[in-house]
Amino acid sequence: MIAAGFVAQGARVYISARRAPACFETAEALGPNCIALPGDISTVEGCEALAAAYLEREPSLDILINNAGAAWGAPFGEFPESGWDKVMALNVKSPFFLTQTLHGALKAAASADHPAKVINIGSIDGLRLNPWETYSYQASKAAIHQLTKRMAARLIEDHINVTAIAPGAFPSEMNRAARDHPEAVGKAIPSGRIGTAEDMAGAAIFLASRAGDYVAGDILVVDGGVVNAALGASIDAE
Repeated sequence: MIAAGFVAQGARVYISARRAPACFETAEALGPNCIALPGDISTVEGCEALAAAYLEREPSLDILINNAGAAWGAPFGEFPESGWDKVMALNVKSPFFLTQTLHGALKAAASADHPAKVINIGSIDGLRLNPWETYSYQASKAAIHQLTKRMAARLIEDHINVTAIAPGAFPSEMNRAARDHPEAVGKAIPSGRIGTAEDMAGAAIFLASRAGDYVAGDILVVDGGVVNAALGASIDAE
């Protein structure tokens, strides 16, 4: 959704995913201004490899969207260590180290008048409880929100603004309930519907554009009112 929105605004967009066929298919669908760079950023080495592949093609980076993520659900008494390690590594560690690795490229694009942007993708599950036993996922999303603020405090010195988006229910492979049962999920949302591609793209474009140049460290909640305008509502957000 974000990549399509950026391409529509005339940006040259590089996308990455560990599943190479899906990555190339998406880039082809979005047109010649979308370039696929498949990779697995669940490790520091993977982050470094993706950064190197990007820097072979571009000398600087205006906008970095840290969007890769994973979830895990299991009963409390059965929740495995692997469910912590996988989720915390991809959802918290990887955004930090990918940004660290691309710090030089971001600084090369940044100036006081036109800051570079880093946008982390959090979740409303880092702001309130959902009804599911997704312990490491909820902890990781709360962590990425706080990490966003800590990174923002440091990187603004280099004219790099760090923010985050906390999505609610959007149709995706991770949120199959919203994808497959949008009307049922929408009934539990104050606005009465799930999020659309335009909702997500618009939020990211705001933060990435001139309109967001004076925004740093903020968590933009895009959820139809679940967190801030709900009266006891509870939905499976992601």
